Amino acid sequence: MKVLMTADTVGGVWTYAMELAGALEPHGVEVVLATMGMPLSPGQRTQARARANVRVVEGRYRLEWMADPWLDVRRAGAWLLELEARERPDVVHLNGYAHGALRWRAPVCVVAHSCVLSWWRAVKGTNAPPEWDAYRTAVRRGLDGADLVIAPTRAMLAALAACHGVVPRARVIPNARDASRFAAAAAKRPLVLAAGRLWDEAKNVSALDRVAPELPWPVYIAGDARGPDGVERTFGAARALGRLDEAALANWMGAAEIFVLPARYEPFGLGALEAALAGCALVLGDIPSLREVWGDAALFVPPGDDGALAGALRALIADDARRERLARAARERAGRYAPAAMAREYLAAYAELRERRPGPAEAACAS
Repeated sequence: MKVLMTADTVGGVWTYAMELAGALEPHGVEVVLATMGMPLSPGQRTQARARANVRVVEGRYRLEWMADPWLDVRRAGAWLLELEARERPDVVHLNGYAHGALRWRAPVCVVAHSCVLSWWRAVKGTNAPPEWDAYRTAVRRGLDGADLVIAPTRAMLAALAACHGVVPRARVIPNARDASRFAAAAAKRPLVLAAGRLWDEAKNVSALDRVAPELPWPVYIAGDARGPDGVERTFGAARALGRLDEAALANWMGAAEIFVLPARYEPFGLGALEAALAGCALVLGDIPSLREVWGDAALFVPPGDDGALAGALRALIADDARRERLARAARERAGRYAPAAMAREYLAAYAELRERRPGPAEAACAS
Protein backbone atom coordinates (compact mmCIF):
# COMPACT_ATOMS: atom_id res chain seq x y z
CA MET A 1 0.00 0.00 0.00
CA LYS A 2 1.14 3.53 -0.74
CA VAL A 3 0.02 6.51 1.36
CA LEU A 4 0.48 10.14 0.42
CA MET A 5 0.76 11.92 3.78
CA THR A 6 1.17 15.60 4.56
CA ALA A 7 3.06 16.94 7.56
CA ASP A 8 4.09 20.32 8.85
CA THR A 9 7.61 20.63 10.21
CA VAL A 10 6.83 23.12 12.99
CA GLY A 11 5.24 21.12 15.80
CA GLY A 12 4.22 17.69 17.00
CA VAL A 13 2.73 16.61 13.69
CA TRP A 14 6.23 15.82 12.45
CA THR A 15 6.86 13.52 15.43
CA TYR A 16 3.48 11.87 14.92
CA ALA A 17 4.14 11.32 11.21
CA MET A 18 7.55 9.75 11.83
CA GLU A 19 6.16 7.47 14.53
CA LEU A 20 3.22 6.35 12.43
CA ALA A 21 5.33 5.81 9.31
CA GLY A 22 7.78 3.67 11.27
CA ALA A 23 4.97 1.59 12.74
CA LEU A 24 3.47 1.06 9.27
CA GLU A 25 6.74 -0.19 7.76
CA PRO A 26 6.37 -3.84 8.92
CA HIS A 27 3.00 -3.89 7.17
CA GLY A 28 4.53 -3.04 3.82
CA VAL A 29 3.18 0.52 3.69
CA GLU A 30 5.14 3.05 1.63
CA VAL A 31 4.75 6.66 2.79
CA VAL A 32 5.30 9.63 0.48
CA LEU A 33 5.61 12.46 3.00
CA ALA A 34 4.81 15.92 1.64
CA THR A 35 6.14 18.49 4.11
CA MET A 36 5.12 22.13 4.44
CA GLY A 37 5.91 25.03 6.73
CA MET A 38 9.56 25.50 7.64
CA PRO A 39 12.42 23.67 5.87
CA LEU A 40 13.39 20.39 7.49
CA SER A 41 15.99 20.69 10.22
CA PRO A 42 19.11 18.49 10.07
CA GLY A 43 17.61 16.35 12.83
CA GLN A 44 14.38 15.90 10.89
CA ARG A 45 16.29 14.87 7.78
CA THR A 46 18.15 12.28 9.82
CA GLN A 47 14.88 10.95 11.24
CA ALA A 48 13.34 10.67 7.78
CA ARG A 49 16.37 8.85 6.35
CA ALA A 50 16.09 6.31 9.16
CA ARG A 51 12.62 5.29 7.89
CA ALA A 52 13.20 2.91 5.00
CA ASN A 53 9.58 3.20 3.85
CA VAL A 54 9.48 7.02 3.84
CA ARG A 55 10.23 9.30 0.91
CA VAL A 56 10.10 13.03 1.73
CA VAL A 57 9.01 15.62 -0.82
CA GLU A 58 9.56 19.12 0.54
CA GLY A 59 7.29 22.08 -0.02
CA ARG A 60 7.94 25.56 1.33
CA TYR A 61 4.32 26.61 1.68
CA ARG A 62 2.81 28.49 4.60
CA LEU A 63 0.39 26.50 6.72
CA GLU A 64 -3.32 27.23 7.02
CA TRP A 65 -3.01 28.35 10.67
CA MET A 66 -0.32 30.92 9.89
CA ALA A 67 -0.96 34.58 9.16
CA ASP A 68 -2.30 35.32 5.64
CA PRO A 69 -1.51 31.85 4.22
CA TRP A 70 -4.17 31.47 1.54
CA LEU A 71 -2.11 32.03 -1.60
CA ASP A 72 0.35 29.41 -0.32
CA VAL A 73 -2.49 27.07 0.64
CA ARG A 74 -3.83 27.21 -2.93
CA ARG A 75 -0.38 26.65 -4.39
CA ALA A 76 0.21 23.77 -2.01
CA GLY A 77 -3.09 22.26 -3.12
CA ALA A 78 -2.02 22.26 -6.76
CA TRP A 79 1.34 20.77 -5.77
CA LEU A 80 -0.34 18.01 -3.76
CA LEU A 81 -2.67 17.09 -6.62
CA GLU A 82 0.35 16.85 -8.93
CA LEU A 83 2.02 14.56 -6.38
CA GLU A 84 -1.07 12.37 -6.26
CA ALA A 85 -1.22 12.12 -10.04
CA ARG A 86 2.44 11.10 -10.14
CA GLU A 87 2.52 8.77 -7.14
CA ARG A 88 -0.96 7.21 -7.47
CA PRO A 89 -1.37 6.50 -3.74
CA ASP A 90 -4.01 4.14 -2.38
CA VAL A 91 -4.91 6.61 0.38
CA VAL A 92 -4.35 10.34 0.96
CA HIS A 93 -3.67 11.12 4.64
CA LEU A 94 -3.91 14.84 5.40
CA ASN A 95 -2.60 16.25 8.67
CA GLY A 96 -4.38 19.54 8.03
CA TYR A 97 -7.88 20.57 7.02
CA ALA A 98 -8.04 22.88 4.03
CA HIS A 99 -6.78 20.41 1.42
CA GLY A 100 -9.54 17.94 2.28
CA ALA A 101 -11.71 19.97 -0.11
CA LEU A 102 -9.51 19.20 -3.16
CA ARG A 103 -10.72 16.87 -5.93
CA TRP A 104 -8.68 13.84 -4.91
CA ARG A 105 -8.79 10.63 -6.91
CA ALA A 106 -7.88 8.45 -3.92
CA PRO A 107 -9.91 8.24 -0.69
CA VAL A 108 -8.96 10.86 1.89
CA CYS A 109 -8.67 11.01 5.66
CA VAL A 110 -8.15 14.26 7.56
CA VAL A 111 -6.51 14.05 10.99
CA ALA A 112 -7.50 16.74 13.50
CA HIS A 113 -4.36 17.48 15.47
CA SER A 114 -5.44 20.95 16.56
CA CYS A 115 -7.73 23.79 15.55
CA VAL A 116 -7.25 27.54 15.78
CA LEU A 117 -10.86 28.19 16.76
CA SER A 118 -10.87 25.69 19.63
CA TRP A 119 -7.38 26.91 20.63
CA TRP A 120 -8.73 30.45 20.79
CA ARG A 121 -11.67 29.47 22.99
CA ALA A 122 -9.46 27.54 25.40
CA VAL A 123 -6.57 30.01 25.55
CA LYS A 124 -8.24 33.40 25.09
CA GLY A 125 -11.64 32.55 26.55
CA THR A 126 -13.49 34.04 23.56
CA ASN A 127 -14.36 33.12 19.99
CA ALA A 128 -11.70 33.79 17.37
CA PRO A 129 -11.97 37.26 15.82
CA PRO A 130 -13.30 37.89 12.28
CA GLU A 131 -9.86 37.67 10.70
CA TRP A 132 -10.13 33.91 11.24
CA ASP A 133 -13.36 33.59 9.23
CA ALA A 134 -11.46 32.43 6.13
CA TYR A 135 -9.84 29.74 8.24
CA ARG A 136 -13.26 28.71 9.59
CA THR A 137 -14.60 28.35 6.07
CA ALA A 138 -11.56 26.41 4.84
CA VAL A 139 -11.70 23.96 7.75
CA ARG A 140 -15.41 23.30 7.27
CA ARG A 141 -14.91 22.64 3.56
CA GLY A 142 -11.99 20.34 4.30
CA LEU A 143 -13.99 18.36 6.84
CA ASP A 144 -16.90 18.05 4.41
CA GLY A 145 -14.56 16.86 1.66
CA ALA A 146 -12.88 14.14 3.73
CA ASP A 147 -14.03 10.54 3.53
CA LEU A 148 -12.99 10.08 7.17
CA VAL A 149 -11.98 12.44 10.00
CA ILE A 150 -9.65 11.13 12.71
CA ALA A 151 -8.79 12.77 16.05
CA PRO A 152 -6.34 11.65 18.76
CA THR A 153 -8.91 12.07 21.58
CA ARG A 154 -12.66 12.24 22.01
CA ALA A 155 -12.10 15.68 23.54
CA MET A 156 -10.47 16.95 20.34
CA LEU A 157 -13.29 15.56 18.24
CA ALA A 158 -15.84 17.25 20.50
CA ALA A 159 -13.94 20.56 20.31
CA LEU A 160 -13.88 20.30 16.53
CA ALA A 161 -17.64 19.72 16.42
CA ALA A 162 -18.28 22.60 18.84
CA CYS A 163 -16.42 25.04 16.58
CA HIS A 164 -17.28 23.72 13.12
CA GLY A 165 -20.51 21.76 13.47
CA VAL A 166 -21.21 18.05 13.21
CA VAL A 167 -18.26 15.99 11.96
CA PRO A 168 -19.61 12.96 10.08
CA ARG A 169 -17.57 9.84 9.40
CA ALA A 170 -15.24 10.32 12.38
CA ARG A 171 -13.23 8.10 14.70
CA VAL A 172 -10.65 8.45 17.47
CA ILE A 173 -7.16 6.96 17.12
CA PRO A 174 -4.76 7.94 19.93
CA ASN A 175 -1.23 9.05 19.18
CA ALA A 176 1.73 6.91 20.25
CA ARG A 177 5.43 6.90 21.02
CA ASP A 178 8.04 4.14 20.91
CA ALA A 179 8.89 3.22 24.50
CA SER A 180 12.38 2.07 23.52
CA ARG A 181 13.37 5.70 22.86
CA PHE A 182 12.63 6.79 26.43
CA ALA A 183 13.91 5.33 29.69
CA ALA A 184 14.39 6.50 33.25
CA ALA A 185 17.95 7.19 34.36
CA ALA A 186 19.48 4.83 36.90
CA ALA A 187 19.22 7.64 39.42
CA LYS A 188 16.68 10.39 38.96
CA ARG A 189 17.69 13.98 39.72
CA PRO A 190 15.71 16.43 41.87
CA LEU A 191 14.46 18.66 39.08
CA VAL A 192 11.24 19.72 37.37
CA LEU A 193 11.06 19.69 33.58
CA ALA A 194 8.71 21.15 30.97
CA ALA A 195 9.09 20.83 27.20
CA GLY A 196 7.28 21.77 24.03
CA ARG A 197 6.57 24.75 21.83
CA LEU A 198 7.38 27.42 24.40
CA TRP A 199 6.02 30.17 22.12
CA ASP A 200 2.55 28.59 22.16
CA GLU A 201 0.36 30.21 24.83
CA ALA A 202 -1.67 27.00 25.03
CA LYS A 203 1.23 25.17 26.69
CA ASN A 204 1.07 27.73 29.54
CA VAL A 205 4.75 27.25 30.36
CA SER A 206 4.85 30.82 31.66
CA ALA A 207 2.82 29.64 34.67
CA LEU A 208 5.60 27.23 35.60
CA ASP A 209 8.15 30.00 35.15
CA ARG A 210 6.17 32.22 37.52
CA VAL A 211 6.03 29.61 40.30
CA ALA A 212 9.61 28.39 39.86
CA PRO A 213 11.00 30.70 42.62
CA GLU A 214 8.62 29.06 45.10
CA LEU A 215 9.92 25.55 44.49
CA PRO A 216 12.80 23.81 46.31
CA TRP A 217 13.92 22.11 43.08
CA PRO A 218 15.24 23.82 39.94
CA VAL A 219 12.92 24.13 36.95
CA TYR A 220 14.15 23.48 33.40
CA ILE A 221 12.24 24.18 30.20
CA ALA A 222 13.16 22.75 26.81
CA GLY A 223 11.86 23.84 23.45
CA ASP A 224 11.82 26.54 20.83
CA ALA A 225 10.88 29.92 22.30
CA ARG A 226 10.70 31.63 18.89
CA GLY A 227 7.38 31.25 17.11
CA PRO A 228 6.73 31.14 13.36
CA ASP A 229 5.98 34.88 13.50
CA GLY A 230 9.54 35.54 14.70
CA VAL A 231 8.48 36.64 18.19
CA GLU A 232 10.53 35.05 20.97
CA ARG A 233 9.19 34.39 24.46
CA THR A 234 11.48 35.01 27.39
CA PHE A 235 11.54 33.36 30.80
CA GLY A 236 12.87 34.40 34.19
CA ALA A 237 13.32 31.87 36.99
CA ALA A 238 13.11 28.73 34.86
CA ARG A 239 16.35 27.62 33.21
CA ALA A 240 15.93 27.50 29.44
CA LEU A 241 17.58 24.60 27.62
CA GLY A 242 16.67 25.73 24.13
CA ARG A 243 15.51 23.41 21.39
CA LEU A 244 16.84 19.89 21.98
CA ASP A 245 17.00 16.98 19.58
CA GLU A 246 15.04 13.84 20.42
CA ALA A 247 17.93 12.04 22.12
CA ALA A 248 18.90 15.01 24.28
CA LEU A 249 15.30 15.62 25.34
CA ALA A 250 14.88 11.93 26.17
CA ASN A 251 17.95 12.17 28.42
CA TRP A 252 16.50 15.15 30.28
CA MET A 253 13.19 13.38 30.70
CA GLY A 254 14.99 10.30 31.96
CA ALA A 255 16.74 12.41 34.57
CA ALA A 256 13.76 14.49 35.72
CA GLU A 257 11.59 13.46 38.64
CA ILE A 258 8.59 15.54 37.56
CA PHE A 259 7.29 16.64 34.17
CA VAL A 260 4.88 19.57 34.03
CA LEU A 261 2.44 20.45 31.27
CA PRO A 262 0.01 23.02 32.73
CA ALA A 263 -1.75 23.31 29.38
CA ARG A 264 -4.85 25.35 28.67
CA TYR A 265 -5.27 23.49 25.38
CA GLU A 266 -3.71 20.20 24.32
CA PRO A 267 -5.43 17.82 21.87
CA PHE A 268 -3.27 14.86 23.02
CA GLY A 269 0.12 15.76 24.52
CA LEU A 270 3.04 13.81 23.06
CA GLY A 271 5.46 15.46 25.49
CA ALA A 272 3.60 14.08 28.49
CA LEU A 273 3.60 10.62 26.90
CA GLU A 274 7.35 10.77 26.32
CA ALA A 275 7.95 11.91 29.91
CA ALA A 276 5.78 9.11 31.29
CA LEU A 277 7.76 6.55 29.31
CA ALA A 278 10.91 8.10 30.81
CA GLY A 279 9.66 7.54 34.35
CA CYS A 280 8.46 11.04 35.27
CA ALA A 281 5.57 11.82 37.56
CA LEU A 282 3.14 14.01 35.59
CA VAL A 283 1.59 17.29 36.67
CA LEU A 284 -0.87 18.38 33.99
CA GLY A 285 -3.43 21.04 33.23
CA ASP A 286 -6.91 19.93 34.23
CA ILE A 287 -8.50 19.88 30.78
CA PRO A 288 -10.72 17.18 29.18
CA SER A 289 -8.17 15.81 26.71
CA LEU A 290 -5.43 15.25 29.31
CA ARG A 291 -7.96 13.71 31.70
CA GLU A 292 -9.02 11.38 28.89
CA VAL A 293 -5.47 10.30 28.08
CA TRP A 294 -4.15 9.95 31.64
CA GLY A 295 -7.10 9.11 33.91
CA ASP A 296 -5.83 8.76 37.48
CA ALA A 297 -2.20 8.33 36.39
CA ALA A 298 -1.36 12.05 36.71
CA LEU A 299 -1.83 14.97 39.06
CA PHE A 300 -4.12 17.64 37.57
CA VAL A 301 -4.19 21.36 38.36
CA PRO A 302 -6.39 24.17 36.98
CA PRO A 303 -4.30 25.84 34.26
CA GLY A 304 -5.24 29.34 35.43
CA ASP A 305 -4.32 28.85 39.10
CA ASP A 306 -0.63 29.52 39.82
CA GLY A 307 -1.18 28.88 43.52
CA ALA A 308 -2.59 25.42 42.86
CA LEU A 309 0.31 24.62 40.54
CA ALA A 310 2.91 25.73 43.08
CA GLY A 311 1.16 23.89 45.90
CA ALA A 312 0.83 20.67 43.92
CA LEU A 313 4.50 20.74 42.95
CA ARG A 314 5.72 21.48 46.47
CA ALA A 315 3.58 18.66 47.88
CA LEU A 316 4.82 16.22 45.25
CA ILE A 317 8.45 17.19 45.78
CA ALA A 318 8.04 16.53 49.51
CA ASP A 319 6.38 13.12 49.08
CA ASP A 320 8.77 10.54 47.61
CA ALA A 321 6.31 7.66 47.84
CA ARG A 322 3.53 9.53 46.04
CA ARG A 323 5.90 10.74 43.36
CA GLU A 324 7.15 7.23 42.69
CA ARG A 325 3.60 5.88 42.67
CA LEU A 326 2.50 8.47 40.12
CA ALA A 327 5.54 7.79 37.94
CA ARG A 328 4.77 4.05 37.90
CA ALA A 329 1.11 4.70 37.11
CA ALA A 330 2.00 7.05 34.27
CA ARG A 331 4.45 4.60 32.72
CA GLU A 332 1.88 1.80 32.94
CA ARG A 333 -0.79 4.00 31.38
CA ALA A 334 1.64 5.04 28.63
CA GLY A 335 1.76 1.42 27.52
CA ARG A 336 -1.69 1.92 26.00
CA TYR A 337 -0.24 4.32 23.47
CA ALA A 338 2.10 2.02 21.58
CA PRO A 339 3.02 2.54 17.90
CA ALA A 340 1.97 -1.00 16.94
CA ALA A 341 -1.54 -0.37 18.26
CA MET A 342 -1.71 2.98 16.45
CA ALA A 343 -0.60 1.33 13.20
CA ARG A 344 -3.28 -1.37 13.46
CA GLU A 345 -5.98 1.25 13.90
CA TYR A 346 -4.75 3.32 10.97
CA LEU A 347 -4.52 0.24 8.76
CA ALA A 348 -8.15 -0.53 9.63
CA ALA A 349 -9.09 3.07 8.80
CA TYR A 350 -7.24 2.90 5.47
CA ALA A 351 -8.98 -0.39 4.63
CA GLU A 352 -12.34 1.17 5.44
CA LEU A 353 -11.53 4.12 3.19
CA ARG A 354 -10.51 1.93 0.28
CA GLU A 355 -13.63 -0.20 0.64
CA ARG A 356 -15.89 2.84 0.83
CA ARG A 357 -14.27 4.70 -2.09
CA PRO A 358 -11.79 2.69 -4.17
CA GLY A 359 -8.88 4.58 -5.68
CA PRO A 360 -8.46 4.77 -9.48
CA ALA A 361 -6.32 1.63 -9.74
CA GLU A 362 -8.75 -0.44 -7.68
CA ALA A 363 -11.73 0.94 -9.58
CA ALA A 364 -10.11 -0.05 -12.88
CA CYS A 365 -9.53 -3.59 -11.62
CA ALA A 366 -13.13 -3.86 -10.41
CA SER A 367 -14.46 -2.86 -13.82
